[in-house]
This record gives sequence, C-alpha cells and structure tokens, in this order.
Amino acid sequence: MTDPAIEDLLRECTPQVLGALVRRHGQFDGCEDAVQEAVLAATVQWPAEGVPANPRGWLTAVASRRLIDHMRSDLARRERETALAAEVGPAGVPDTDDTLVLLFLCCHPTLTPASQTALTLRAVGGLTTAEIARAFLVPEATMAARISRAKQRIRAAGSSFRLPAGAELEERLRVVLQVLYLIFNEGYTASSGDSLHRADLAREAIRLVRMVHAQLPEDSEVAGLLALMLLTDARRGTRTTAAGDLVPLEEQDRSLWDRRLIDEGMELAKASLGGTSLGPYQLQAAIAATHADAATAGETNWRQVHALYLILERVAPNPMVTLNRAIALAEIEGPAAGLDLLSALDGDERMADHYRLVSVRAHLLEKAGDTAAAYESYRRAARMTASLAERRYLETRARLVSP
Repeated sequence: MTDPAIEDLLRECTPQVLGALVRRHGQFDGCEDAVQEAVLAATVQWPAEGVPANPRGWLTAVASRRLIDHMRSDLARRERETALAAEVGPAGVPDTDDTLVLLFLCCHPTLTPASQTALTLRAVGGLTTAEIARAFLVPEATMAARISRAKQRIRAAGSSFRLPAGAELEERLRVVLQVLYLIFNEGYTASSGDSLHRADLAREAIRLVRMVHAQLPEDSEVAGLLALMLLTDARRGTRTTAAGDLVPLEEQDRSLWDRRLIDEGMELAKASLGGTSLGPYQLQAAIAATHADAATAGETNWRQVHALYLILERVAPNPMVTLNRAIALAEIEGPAAGLDLLSALDGDERMADHYRLVSVRAHLLEKAGDTAAAYESYRRAARMTASLAERRYLETRARLVSP
C-alpha cells in the first residue's frame, strides 16, 4: 500500500512533469503514457527506498527515459535506461508549472464531457485508469478505451501546448471549471452505486480548483467555484447516518459541519463577489454561504436564497436552478407556490427522466398535506434514481406518508 503522503506528492507532481514533457517533446499521448509509467515506478520504489531529494526531477527523468524507450521500441535499452533513470539528477527540469495549460488541453472542445472528465482525472489528477473506472462504476477496459480515444482526438486536432488568449481563454476556462464541477458533483452525490458520495473525487476536484485558483487568483469565477466546493463539502460528514442513510439538509447537525472549510469558503465567496462581473459559480457560492451562515435550518434567510436564484436564472438559465428556486419559494410563500413553479418544468425535455423533479414535487406535496399524491411521487422518484442511498431515503419517505 502506498503511503498517503507519497500519493499526495505524486498527484501534485504528475501534471507538472507531464506539462514539462509535452512542452519538450510535443506528443501528449506518448508523454502521458510515459508519465503514468514513471508514477507506477515511484509507487514501487519510493516506499522501499525513500522519496528522492527532487521527486519532480526523478519523475521527469524516468518518464523521459520511458518515452525515448517507447519511441525506439528497444526492450533491452529500456531496461538499461530505466535503471539509469533512477540515478539521473534534476538537471534540465524546467521551473515552469504547466498545470493550467494541461487542464485546457484535457478539456479540449473536440472531446465529450465524459472524455474531458476522464482525461483530466488521469493526466492532471494523477489517478490511474482503474481508479477512474471504479469512481464512475464502469469496467477498466471501457475507461481505458475512453481515455485512449480522447488522446487520439487531441492528437488529430493538432492542438498546440499553450494557453489560449482573449475570448478563447475565457471560453476554455469556462469548460475547465465545468469539468471540475462535474467531478465534484459526482463525488459529493454519486449518480449511482451504494454510497451517497465518493469523497476521493470531491477532494480531487477541490485540489484541482485550488491549483487553478493559485494560477488565476484574480478570477472571480474560479474563486467562486472553490468557495462553492468548500462550503458544500463542509457538510459531507453529516449527510448520512452511520448506516449510510441520507440525512436531508434541514435535519443535519450543523455543529458537526467542518468549520475550517466554512470559514475559508465564506471568505472566498465574499471576495469573489467583489469583482466587476457576476457568474454562476459566484452566485451558487453566495447561496451556499447563506445556508452556512444559518445556525439552524429555521434561521435560513430564504428570501435571500430565493433572490440569488432569481439572479442565477437570468445569468445561467437552467431547469435545475428553477427547481431549487421552487424549494426556496415554497419556504417563503408556501408549498402551493413552489408546486406552481415546478409545473413550468413539466414540459422541459431535460427534466423528463430526472428523479429530482419528481422527488421535490413529492416533498412539496407532503408539505401541502396531499399525502396520497406525495406517496405516489416518492415511489416514482425512488424507481428513477440509480443511487441506492437516495432510493432508500425516498422509499422511507413514501412509507411515512403512506395512506
């Protein structure tokens, strides 16, 4: 078993080493394979022999040798040079951190969101193909093929290893943040499987956004996304019981929320709102901060939450935003008002098969006293979700309101 400190170090070094190799050799797919081999060698050698004085230099040297070996297809030379690589010093290792450039490359517009996510976790996050496959509950061979196709697409597109400029930079950054947000969401509320969350994915998303924030400290949306993740993840330990059953926000023990994450998130959220523009992550962070600011669920400033969702609907129209606004509206004006707003989503194709619309309707029907309709909606929502934790919760709610 690899020491957690070594794992953290390898994940920190992986994008730096890969960026250095791609900048030097210009072939992303070959460099990425070579870096993965170097990381594997480190997981075997470092626990037994100790971490080298310059781990980034060690990895760069090993990966460079592996890349040359692959290009020469010479097994004998590979064995000799691999042994030599462990003794190579840090000379020639550039000081430039190309992590941000690498993120832009992994989120290339020719890739699908699923491929962008997988490639980001592998190339920048340092996760193995097996780890990514387990996280998304697909066979390792399927994930390996997805990553391979993504690298081939990038090569075919002839992408240059550089930061884009102007409008292209803004658009590509938007995609990068969206991919990192998708990774976090899958970690915070898994779309399927036995567990409600996958903490490793959530932590990895936070780590990667921290890296982007360190390189773009003045970008308000980057700060807003980091704030949103921290404020949301602060509640993770209270979202399930010891048996793994879901605990809704209003029933969570707020004294157990991670105060360190909340304090950092609140500070970032406030700072992000000081910019000249207003984006969706800043607004979502402000909403999360409003919840975090309430000592109890009953003290939540729902009018502020609703007002922020109204602005968010204008800035980034999305049916999930309207769905969440309906919850806030119901807290202000009563469940009937929330149900009326939900009815506007019934014809939206994006929500046709989404259990969240049905489960929120069930919740509001229950609050309105229509237990028979609430029962049917809870049962339907339970059948629609692939998350076992959420299914158990919805089935429990159905039993409680059963006529």
